[in-house]
Parts: sequence; C-alpha cells; structure tokens
Amino acid sequence: MITLNHTIVPVHDKEASAQFFAHIFGFELEAPLSHFAVVRVNDTLTLDFANSEGFAPHHYAFHVSDEEFDAIFARVKEAGLEYSSDPMHQNKGQINHRKGGRGFYFLDSNGHNLELLTRA
Repeated sequence: MITLNHTIVPVHDKEASAQFFAHIFGFELEAPLSHFAVVRVNDTLTLDFANSEGFAPHHYAFHVSDEEFDAIFARVKEAGLEYSSDPMHQNKGQINHRKGGRGFYFLDSNGHNLELLTRA
C-alpha cells in the first residue's frame, strides 16, 4: 500500500500559516523540522509549510466526517472567513450537498483554495 507521507505547502509566513491550519482544522502543530513548520494531519501525513517569495495557489481537499465538518465549519465562521459551495467562489455563503454529503471551499491568507467534503 502506498500512502502520502508529507507535502510541502508554500506560504508567505510559515509559522502563521501552520498555526492557521492547526487551529481551523483541529490538526496538531509539531516541532519544526529543518526549515519547515510542520502540521500533523493524521498518522501518516504532515503538511510541511515553507516560506516562499512567489508561488501559484494550490488546492487542498480534506475528506472529513460529519462531526469534523461541523467543528471546522464552526471555526471557519467564527474566524469570519468567506466560504462558498463551489471552487470558483461564485456561491458565497453557501455549502454544497454533492453525493448526499456536505462541502465547501474557502481561501487561506496565501490564496490556497481549501475544500472540505464529507463524501468522496
């Protein structure tokens, strides 16, 4: 079985971005590794945040349980973040119900398009 171990996330401020992800998603902030700010997503995956001058925004999609969705969605709303039911952010303030589940998109401060979905 092949699993993704880590991915590097280019950002303008690695510490602030790692703290944002840890807070919004309920992830664990780990000790720095080399020049990375590290956030543990699960037993096998970390997001390794690295400062970068210029980068194209990325898309990160997270499959979550209904309970995790509710908790993360509440934190997104508490933070006053704009969200939308679609990846192009045309339907602001709405969530989607694809495949009988729930999902939404929002942007982090680096322009990365973040997606939550309860049905893959």
